[in-house]
Amino acid sequence: MDALAVIIEAPERLSLRPLELEPMGESDVLVEVAWSGISSGTEKLLWSGAMPPFPGMGYPLVPGYESVGRIVDSGSTARGRIGEWVFVPGARCYREAHGLFGGTARRVIVPAARALPIPEALGEQGILFALAATASHLLDGGDPPELIVGHGVLGRLIARLAIACGAPPPTVWETDPRRADGAVGYTVTTPEADERRDYRVIVDVTGDSGLLDTLIGRLAPQGELVLGGFYAEPIRFAFPPAFMREARLRIAAEWQPDDLAAARVLVDRGLVSLDGLITDVRPAEEATEAYPHAFTDTRCLKMVLDWRGWA
Repeated sequence: MDALAVIIEAPERLSLRPLELEPMGESDVLVEVAWSGISSGTEKLLWSGAMPPFPGMGYPLVPGYESVGRIVDSGSTARGRIGEWVFVPGARCYREAHGLFGGTARRVIVPAARALPIPEALGEQGILFALAATASHLLDGGDPPELIVGHGVLGRLIARLAIACGAPPPTVWETDPRRADGAVGYTVTTPEADERRDYRVIVDVTGDSGLLDTLIGRLAPQGELVLGGFYAEPIRFAFPPAFMREARLRIAAEWQPDDLAAARVLVDRGLVSLDGLITDVRPAEEATEAYPHAFTDTRCLKMVLDWRGWA
């Protein structure tokens, strides 16, 4: 069986072509993808060639860990799943390409346990469950943030989930005026306009390691700095200010299945909205133009590829 897939052939070289899929196992499901999201963080590093060495890394590769669609076939032990509308956090089902993430294709084969049922009525917003799970995982690791640095989709979701869980509204820093709007129940400002220097918990989702000294300087004594982005450059900071504050550093790793389930509960109950986060939707055949646009236009919060026009 073949599937049309987006393939990063080499840094800054992307194609859309069929790939042969591995045979389906008895506990696997075949998902026909309707929409897939483009990550402006990790996938940008894969596209640019800046991704540090990572297990499973190599070119050519199929990117993507934000796909939604319908289960149309399965192995013998998962027949009851056929027909379900699901979120798929990536796949490793290709014979001719690395499946690092691997979700950006018209069809994917995954273990049934990795296909999360979600409401079909969410439409393309279903692709946001990966970032919602990332936000849930970050919040589950400690006290809620008082300051979030970065007002992209992840920063917005962290703020929304924190408020939904009963925390006071955080402050959010954003230096790009094109991303300053869209706040729901919290304040967006710039570092220059914010004089506060006693934040107990700061979450950075920018992936910019050059901000660490600035952020440590805004911590309260024994405050915590949480790194929620993906950092391609080595992490460095001046020791004396961190020493004087007894600063704590926490790295939020990859989300787990429980985080995905927790995010779904909040969305299902109407406590967290996914509105206003997807700014661009393009047909999958425009993938070679959509990827650079998603990575270079800061007005694009989230780009989604629409696969429904492909048989």
